[in-house]
Amino acid sequence: MTFQRIVIALLVLIVAGLGAVGYVEWKTAVQVRTLKAFVEGYVFNEAVMACEQAKSSTPFKWNGGKSTAVIGLNSVKPDKYNISASYTLVADSVYCDYDPIKRKAEIGSSFLERE
Repeated sequence: MTFQRIVIALLVLIVAGLGAVGYVEWKTAVQVRTLKAFVEGYVFNEAVMACEQAKSSTPFKWNGGKSTAVIGLNSVKPDKYNISASYTLVADSVYCDYDPIKRKAEIGSSFLERE
């Protein structure tokens, strides 16, 4: 009888622990989405200005463009110490990657192939 009680108590503790982990993960995901939306809103104007002023044979025209889209904030960890961030915009099939850390825009580049 005591063995059954111990097993039931352990199962209840495991279920409660999994529920707590799920709740903490959900709250963290909500906070990360909120932070990402804030950063994207903060960087958007700078990205548009830098992309429109970037020198390229293909002009990037966000204002007045027929088809514009925000791909969003991306990050890649090329090694264990560095994280490269990029904010990508598309205007009339012309891609522009904006680096919010360096405040530099590159038109027509592929973020994943960048050094």
